[in-house]
Amino acid sequence: MITRWTHSLAWFLVALVAVNVASAQDFFFKPNDRIVFLGDSITEQYQYSTDIELYLTTRFPEWNLTFINAGISGDTATGGAGRFASHVLAEKPTCITINFGMNDGGYGAFDANRNKQYVDNTVKMLTAAKEAGVRVGLVSPNAVDRRVQERFKLYLETQKEFYAPLKDLAAMNGAAFADQYATTRKALEKMEADKADKVIPFGDGFHTSPNGGMFMAHAILTGLNAPALVSNATVDFAAGSVTGENCKVAGFAKTAPDAAKGFVFQRTDHALPLPIQPDWQSLLPYMNELSDLNVYGLKVAGLEAGNYVVGIDGVEVATFTAEELGKGVNLGNISKGPVFDQAQKVFNLINQKNGIVHQRFRGVVMFSNPPDWLADVAAERKPIELKKRMDMIEAKQAEIYAAVKPVQRQFTVKKAN
Repeated sequence: MITRWTHSLAWFLVALVAVNVASAQDFFFKPNDRIVFLGDSITEQYQYSTDIELYLTTRFPEWNLTFINAGISGDTATGGAGRFASHVLAEKPTCITINFGMNDGGYGAFDANRNKQYVDNTVKMLTAAKEAGVRVGLVSPNAVDRRVQERFKLYLETQKEFYAPLKDLAAMNGAAFADQYATTRKALEKMEADKADKVIPFGDGFHTSPNGGMFMAHAILTGLNAPALVSNATVDFAAGSVTGENCKVAGFAKTAPDAAKGFVFQRTDHALPLPIQPDWQSLLPYMNELSDLNVYGLKVAGLEAGNYVVGIDGVEVATFTAEELGKGVNLGNISKGPVFDQAQKVFNLINQKNGIVHQRFRGVVMFSNPPDWLADVAAERKPIELKKRMDMIEAKQAEIYAAVKPVQRQFTVKKAN
């Protein structure tokens, strides 16, 4: 049987979903956004930014979003402020996330002069964005993992003091704030208490491993009020009815020959759950099982006691008890079946597209100061090449949105033999 801790939703989660849905209007990202992720090497890794993009694409397949990554390895808030006009505002964004501070603190004891420089340059970026009418999601960096490097026991505390001004800076400049440091530190400390020595989201203690990307994305998205609900179908078996939230449902029928033991219905979801990757699994307990980000619900009332197999388009994806189905289960973390396969295809396409995004940024956007004998050629060719690469990105983005379109699925619930 699929493990209960991964897929069952207790009643308190139903209330949690209701709260998240109600606050969805406060979500930082909006339809038709042109998004720039600004930061250092952790941003340039395309881990957390890709997973945020994956969430936004699968959750809001009609939003028509554009994603640009402007992360540079080794950068600081000083560098970000210095290139803000050329690397951020020149892209005509509607919103940006700013994620600096890991390098700024110096990886040692707290330094007031470093902190002042960090704060001053963060204010410069916030002011420039505000003047340009660009929304900002200001993000504190992830907490370092003191289990990996001994020196990080000190730097973990430095980070707390170093990032402390960010919340107020965001408020004073009309920006949103996601306290990724606090969220990831709490989870890392839980891993330490659990002696979960093999659960390492940051391979060297601060750069992301692939699972660390989702660890960060979860902290940032929930900090920016991302809604939890993908969709939910509620079945009243006795009444022979099914209702849907963020999905269309139809065609309920009890299955022959024993109509007391199962049913089918058609479900067309307006969104897709995140495709749970194998290396995310060990981190799920430290990300609330994604119950605050990835709820793909099914609730069935009126079944007789026993175990029931849930199938999607003929593929058996999970087994639950009648009691679990009566309370409501979360299918969002199941990594098999046609819904997962569709979301995984979207993920693969996003990764392909981001290869072009990175090449455009490193090879064209960042190209500057040609020798004098090439200056006229560079001035002529650079905007042409920028447009060419952006056309390629937009073509890939169109392919992604074609892949994420809603598909009608047949759901079956039948009593296990």
